[in-house]
Amino acid sequence: MMPLIFADPGEENLVKKVGGTPEVKQHLADLGFTAGTPVTVISEMGGNVIVKVKESRVAISKEMAQKIMV
Repeated sequence: MMPLIFADPGEENLVKKVGGTPEVKQHLADLGFTAGTPVTVISEMGGNVIVKVKESRVAISKEMAQKIMV
């Protein structure tokens, strides 16, 4: 298990766990980051990570990406 920021771009991974405060967990769940969901890192730009989750592309900060374990 590793934080999402260390995943290779283009490689599909499964979300294993989401950490952080209850508010952060809820925000990430609202974006689609829940255990068992496939996610793919598309690219990193300006301190943000572009991620494909549930057929959508989402930009999240590196701090948020560190809370998503794959």
